[in-house]
Amino acid sequence: MRTISHFFDGKAAPFSGERTGEVFNPALGVPQARVDMADAAVLDAAVERAKAAQPAWAALNPQRRARVFFNLKALIERDMQELAELLASEHGKVVSDAKGDIQRGLDVVEFVCGIPHLLKGEYTEGAGPKIDVYSMRQPLGVVAGITPFNFPAMIPLWMMAPAIACGNAFILKPSERDPSVPVKLAELMKEAGLPDNILQVVHGDKIVVDAILDNPGVKAVSFVGSSDIAHYVYQRGVAAGKRMQCMGGAKNHGIVMPDADLDQAVADILGAAYGSAGERCMALPVVVPVGEATADALRARLIPEIEKLRVGIQTDADAHYGPVVSAQHKARIENYIQMGVDEGAELVIDGRGFSLQGYEDGYFLAPSLFDRVTPAMKTYTDEIFGPVLQMVRSQSLDEAIGLASRHQYGNGVAIFTRNGEAAREFAQQVEVGMVGINVPIPVPVSYHSFGGWKRSGFGDMNQYGMDGVRFYTRVKTVTQRWPSGDGGIVDQSFVIPTMK
Repeated sequence: MRTISHFFDGKAAPFSGERTGEVFNPALGVPQARVDMADAAVLDAAVERAKAAQPAWAALNPQRRARVFFNLKALIERDMQELAELLASEHGKVVSDAKGDIQRGLDVVEFVCGIPHLLKGEYTEGAGPKIDVYSMRQPLGVVAGITPFNFPAMIPLWMMAPAIACGNAFILKPSERDPSVPVKLAELMKEAGLPDNILQVVHGDKIVVDAILDNPGVKAVSFVGSSDIAHYVYQRGVAAGKRMQCMGGAKNHGIVMPDADLDQAVADILGAAYGSAGERCMALPVVVPVGEATADALRARLIPEIEKLRVGIQTDADAHYGPVVSAQHKARIENYIQMGVDEGAELVIDGRGFSLQGYEDGYFLAPSLFDRVTPAMKTYTDEIFGPVLQMVRSQSLDEAIGLASRHQYGNGVAIFTRNGEAAREFAQQVEVGMVGINVPIPVPVSYHSFGGWKRSGFGDMNQYGMDGVRFYTRVKTVTQRWPSGDGGIVDQSFVIPTMK
């Protein structure tokens, strides 16, 4: 069985230690690799290496740093199929979905190829008598990212591309469930021309997470995961004096108006609710039809389309989605389905008990559909993170806006309508960070920024885009006046402050 090691000094770096974790093939339900698990000593070694390497990287002009990312783009495109198959084998998503995961990360790589422009500061000539003022953006030093299992390519690239392009050294702690692709990306960064130890990969669990948060050499941490852990990471990091950016969970709503194109809405909802087995924070697990007639019509269209969905192994080109990531997560989703039944929701389609011939031990779940879910139900308030769609009926647009706005999560929301006035009112009023109008998964493009509200996001700045550049840099402002007069003697008539 192969071992997945940390990545130090531009290569795989096994560190002696007794702790390892198992990496499973979700389709078979069996371990396929072991991953080394770091402790605080390993993390400290990474930080010291990063601190030694970072000043020379920061001193390199932005054009030369950008060239590394131009090279990385070409290398990721060259190895797309290999990366996707590797990702799918550990995560469980089908290969076509894995390619989408990689592509959305690649979009951010393309964005940071413009880092010379993105780092430009401001300049004011003549702010005072012969005084000019200018600002510059400088890197923080050593920064870190802690990423979840559900997007093992996209989210690491969201973090490390802007961080490194801005001149920082970056330490990545990926999910121990699917760690191979992050290591492969580090290898590609090395091949692209990145100096050693500007990017390091350290595997582990809470022990190494706490070590990252407590190490004074780490100046900023970006995190994506569940909201409870995001809140913990945020509080501990802030208490240690770090700049923090922590993205949490979600319960995104899709409001369906009476005038919506129901055929298009159904197609969009199916992909958004069940794609990647629902294991994404931008999934659409709640649909809110406005009016009973809309709800009945939507339900009638949804049922036959859901029943056509194909669940298969990762390499099945006809499968809509594959297994969930682990046996524990499968059991958690099944518990939530039973909880919904016990709470009184109508289980229209039950995805439990699904078995795939030849893969009986895999972590498969067929799609489930609930109707007549109410806001008081725990299955509605909690993030299920699986192939489960819930229908919450509302009687007006205001009621639908209120549902999304009052929920503890405020990540994404969508509305399906032909009415521009309703869409405009919805976008202005709903208290959610990302809004889609006839777009079911409103993940912003790479030159905007990704981020939710309420318990979906902790910290003041979002992921990637210009917020990513701001997060990984700090502004230095210079006020300058050049001496004049004989022998370079400065005119002392202008002094700030003046005290006589």
